[in-house]
Amino acid sequence: MAAPARYALFRDDRSGESMVFDNPRDIILARTAEEILPALKKLEAARQAGFWLAGYLSYEAGHIFEPKLRPLIEDNRETPLIAMGIFDAPAGNDHSLATPPAYTDRASLSDFHVGWDFETYRSRFERLHHHIRRGDCYQANLTMPITARWQGDENALFWSLIERQPVRYGALIDLGGPTILSRSPELFFSVDTGRMIETHPMKGTAARGKSEAEDRAIIAAMLADEKTLAENRMIVDLLRNDISAITEVGTLSVPKLFEIETYPTVHQMVSHISAQLLPETGLPEILAALFPCGSITGAPKMWAMRILSDLEDGPRDAYCGAIGWCDPAGPMRFSVAIRTISLFRDGNAVFNVGGGIVFDSTAEAEYEECLLKARFAAGSQPICR
Repeated sequence: MAAPARYALFRDDRSGESMVFDNPRDIILARTAEEILPALKKLEAARQAGFWLAGYLSYEAGHIFEPKLRPLIEDNRETPLIAMGIFDAPAGNDHSLATPPAYTDRASLSDFHVGWDFETYRSRFERLHHHIRRGDCYQANLTMPITARWQGDENALFWSLIERQPVRYGALIDLGGPTILSRSPELFFSVDTGRMIETHPMKGTAARGKSEAEDRAIIAAMLADEKTLAENRMIVDLLRNDISAITEVGTLSVPKLFEIETYPTVHQMVSHISAQLLPETGLPEILAALFPCGSITGAPKMWAMRILSDLEDGPRDAYCGAIGWCDPAGPMRFSVAIRTISLFRDGNAVFNVGGGIVFDSTAEAEYEECLLKARFAAGSQPICR
């Protein structure tokens, strides 16, 4: 069965549960800086009127909340700054999109090329490290693009990647512009029926071992590594500060600190932060306080973002943005758009990879970590440098 013309699919691979939004009542797109805040206002009004929201915001949409960053927004790119649909209630596992098609082997990604060779990466890394040594920032998430070619059906491609790396926040979004295929393991924020908000920053990565014994040793080393712990703690402190602006005094807690989550190719360090939302706090207020997520920007957040804009080749677009949905009853869930591929109609595909740089990072290790993270898409295929 053909996919709907416009839709948003969300899947938790670990539970096997899917949510499918199709037949949108309206699609709210923002393609310029001036359109971002009015778009968020329309979306919140629709949510308050009893409709569901689903879609994504590009990374640069978050620049609208900081006057020093707003001039960096590039208008009218092929990837919208906001693409969110207004829907009736979603379907579940009974929807055709929630079932893998029989022809997943007919969809593929190939011809991977990293945007920066090592010497280019080293040059950008050293410029960033100079900022860190001067105290301009303490951590920044330097990213670089990887390009590829894709063919076949995007739905088949989405399902073909599930076996390679199951995640909790898989998504496939087609609301105009490129199709966004996300295999994100990272929760940006969720809100429950009691208006408790949680965010799960992910910072700290290590390759899987070849055996259970090696994995146990790698995890123990991560938990003992001062650099990894410091990197994670910086982002926890940043997000505690961000979330405190929209939550009740005395309710903020860190129920999990330095937890290790294991995936087929990597171990990731994750912490959990939760608090009670203030009354009358809706999606625009949450985004103004938190977006983009601190785990993919740096600390201090605004200065890290400003420095990164000078180092990276161009806008990140959907990568490092936010992908998710809002229930008119109150619950919301958005992931951080890492491990996220933009599939363009001409067969081109692009995604970024990156990592947090701190004082004692090395260019060699960080570059190899970037290539390791690209394996969610490339698998065992070569990545040309």
